[in-house]
Amino acid sequence: MGPHFTLLCAALAGCLLPAEGCVICDPSVVLALKSLEKDYLPGHLDAKHHKAMMERVENAVKDFQELSLNEDAYMGVVDEATLQKGSWSLLKDLKRITDSDVKGDLFVKELFWMLHLQKETFATYVARFQKEAYCPNKCGVMLQTLIWCKNCKKEVHACRKSYDCGERNVEVPQMEDMILDCELNWHQASEGLTDYSFYRVWGNNTETLVSKGKEATLTKPMVGPEDAGSYRCELGSVNSSPATIINFHVTVLPRMIKEEKPSPNIVTPGEATTESSITLQPLKPEKMLASRLLGLLICGSLALITGLTFAIFRRRKVIDFIKSSLFGLGSGAAEQTQVPKEKATDSRQQ
Repeated sequence: MGPHFTLLCAALAGCLLPAEGCVICDPSVVLALKSLEKDYLPGHLDAKHHKAMMERVENAVKDFQELSLNEDAYMGVVDEATLQKGSWSLLKDLKRITDSDVKGDLFVKELFWMLHLQKETFATYVARFQKEAYCPNKCGVMLQTLIWCKNCKKEVHACRKSYDCGERNVEVPQMEDMILDCELNWHQASEGLTDYSFYRVWGNNTETLVSKGKEATLTKPMVGPEDAGSYRCELGSVNSSPATIINFHVTVLPRMIKEEKPSPNIVTPGEATTESSITLQPLKPEKMLASRLLGLLICGSLALITGLTFAIFRRRKVIDFIKSSLFGLGSGAAEQTQVPKEKATDSRQQ
């Protein structure tokens, strides 16, 4: 494995593309490489190749910082989030290889091919940072903490653009609230910002401080014509120079009067209470169904009560008829028994 192993390492290390990033600046990557040398190599590679192997691995990782500067893809710096994302991806693939327990030449091939792919992956992370997160301010001065890949130093970088962030026209009706918003989308990501100061600017080039503090908006309730005019917002920084300046031109519109119209079912004084002046609102289907069900319930109840009353009345008549029939039969029998007795008496008397 001697000469063959050396040629293999050289070939694989040489095919690694110069990439954009500096993952060697992450302490967790340095610790992982030391663990690879002390814990994994002794049981998976001949001892005589350990030193040469680790030198080439470290050079390959350091090669992440060797690249040509490109304003659209790389400026020699990254932020903490991009560095952490690239380091996590590299460490995950390194752990996958060590967990597979691969040995010898196969281990060397997989390791260097993984580094090759990780460089390409990290290049996409850095290009995205350069496009979206590197000095995102379109105006003003943004203070951003960055990491220089050449020396792994972390410093605050000033992204300097024009202090003037333009003028905004604000229209507000009289007797309503005026709100002036001075916050830009990159203010939350910037460092070293202090207070928002709002000034009223007068025609003679003088100005009056209206408010100062951490609040990015100025609110004035129930404005009047005297509140119209020019305002200026200035965001301070630790560098004793403004981070942003925004001008506002406020126009106070005439008061909006809302005319209240009477309800069509309400008759105002002086109007005739004719049928044509009253608008009947049609019932909703739900209310119509409820009213019909209520009517059916009432009708059914009345029919039930009537039927019960009639039944009770008929029952009483039947009972009276039966009683009268029974009593009538009894009196007839009594009369029939009395007649023979009378006849017997007459015969005896004779």
